[in-house]
Amino acid sequence: MRVLVTGGAGFIGSHVVEALEACGHEPVVFDVRDDPEADVRDPEAVARALAGVDAVCHQAAMVGLGTGFTDAAEYVSRNDLGTAVLLTAMAEKDVRRLVLAGSMVVYGEGRYTCARHGVVRPGPRDVTDLAAGRFEPRCPVCGEELSPGLVGEDAPVDPRNVYATTKLAQEHLAAAWARSTGGSAVSLRYHNVYGPRMPQDTPYAGVASFFRSALARGEAPRVYEDGLQRRDFVHVRDVATANAAALEADSAAGALTAYNTGSGEPHTVGEMATALAADHGPEPVVTGEYRLGDVRHITADSSRLRAELGWKPEVGFADGMREFARAGMRGA
Repeated sequence: MRVLVTGGAGFIGSHVVEALEACGHEPVVFDVRDDPEADVRDPEAVARALAGVDAVCHQAAMVGLGTGFTDAAEYVSRNDLGTAVLLTAMAEKDVRRLVLAGSMVVYGEGRYTCARHGVVRPGPRDVTDLAAGRFEPRCPVCGEELSPGLVGEDAPVDPRNVYATTKLAQEHLAAAWARSTGGSAVSLRYHNVYGPRMPQDTPYAGVASFFRSALARGEAPRVYEDGLQRRDFVHVRDVATANAAALEADSAAGALTAYNTGSGEPHTVGEMATALAADHGPEPVVTGEYRLGDVRHITADSSRLRAELGWKPEVGFADGMREFARAGMRGA
């Protein structure tokens, strides 16, 4: 297949391009890093890029928690307007296959169980609690501590920051496009992606980038809260092969199918910082600081992706972090 990869020169997109080439596909890179006119918000540029294309892997996006609400308009413009322009052009060009870079952030907090009340959904954490170092969400019924678990794709969505809201809107737009055109859409809800070519020194990168950038400067990684936040760190090459598998899958026409895309091995943020610093320190510093909009625990059940698409991650946590600690990074 001839596949348009939006954001194909970026961190994840460049690895997707390589994975598609390895599977015998012909990727076409569409990225403002290569061409300032290659903006997904430009209908004419997108229409030209779709010529002769069989499918689209949509990776272009403004990512991360950013700098607060001041970036809201830019997030919506790049992520949601850009997706709407792309989908409109796909409808006009009769391109009927889409793989979307989704995100686990659409869930908000992860899955929690109360010993007395079963599965519950805690609300946003209170600033007073965070400032006092009380980081664990409490049962909304009895106030007791909760046990975190794995989130399935059927979990309720609850985006808790601007970026998360735009990622959910992307899925809704893709679902509407699929229903209208009879196309097939797959959203791969990425967990915490890390690996070579990750951007450095930018507020829009993930926590792995923050820690790796600090170490490159000879500084100790600064771990927020108490470092016990649970995440699923998935290697970028595994995410890339998931895109190839989703592209080749016989997905349902007229609908969007979402797949959690994670390693299946939850680790704490503190463990990740320690693993990165193991080779060339300094040791991480647990600060007790916090960021509004961050969630405490979010780890996925990725078994549906394994079962339905035959995908599995190949890079383990220890090996992946060892490689990432030495790998080159790219400028913001």
